[in-house]
Amino acid sequence: MAWLSITFDAPADQVDALSDALLEAGAASVDVADADAGSPAEQPVFAEPGAVPPRPWQRSRVNVLIAQDADAVAIVAAACSRAGIAPPPCRVSEVAEQDWVRASRDQFAPIRISPRLWIVPSWHRAPDADAINIALDPGLAFGTGNHPTTKLCLAWLERVVRGGETVIDYGCGSGILAIAAMKLGAARADGVDIDGQALLAARHNAIHNQVQITFHGAAEAIGQPARIVVANILAHPLIVLAPLLARLTAPRGRLALAGLLAAQANDVRAAYGPWFDFEAPEEDEGWMLLSCVRR
Repeated sequence: MAWLSITFDAPADQVDALSDALLEAGAASVDVADADAGSPAEQPVFAEPGAVPPRPWQRSRVNVLIAQDADAVAIVAAACSRAGIAPPPCRVSEVAEQDWVRASRDQFAPIRISPRLWIVPSWHRAPDADAINIALDPGLAFGTGNHPTTKLCLAWLERVVRGGETVIDYGCGSGILAIAAMKLGAARADGVDIDGQALLAARHNAIHNQVQITFHGAAEAIGQPARIVVANILAHPLIVLAPLLARLTAPRGRLALAGLLAAQANDVRAAYGPWFDFEAPEEDEGWMLLSCVRR
């Protein structure tokens, strides 16, 4: 079926109530983005567990999807009445029916991490059959190779895995880092995550890549520390996990911390300072990787 898209701008203090009211009025979906995205006024917003919730954008662009035969004017009017605001100027356009699976797949091409390491979706042929190719499809779990933090961690693993090491991927998501470690020559890899769906996806991805990895829930104990530990999470959880990740890293072992912004690097570094000596940080699009060695 075809759809109609309704687009308008709304101030920060109206977005939440208006979004709820639109769904109650019959909208199929509502998404909100920074109305100033791509301009000097763009406001990056990042949310972390345990941190103060981020403030909404001062100007938000609201995009509403409704059925083609629905009354766009009536839906917006009903939602605005429920939210207690005046109807804003709207733009209505038709969203033609298409092969949405194909359209989604077209967004994901093979990703070159280095000359010898690639991430390849299952519907693509590997650009270099002789490279180390990690077969991975986008799914519910974080980690497809697109995000700067994942790329930083993959490049770091390529440098530090020489063959025969034990590896822990803490906050494994899709399992991409543990899979990469095994394909690069690690002897053993363990993945840990708090999300059961992520663990299911990671196990599936490991089987698909023909590597043996043990995946654990966060409450399960890992028996032995590893020579290489990588944690691509977020700054606040990394700070909280510092004592645990120190215990999981063997003496003279290496630890990579990622998922943090440049402004958060000093706080994360301070949390790990009692146990680790730090090397030069790495940066990609404002995201940082901190590499350190266990004393």
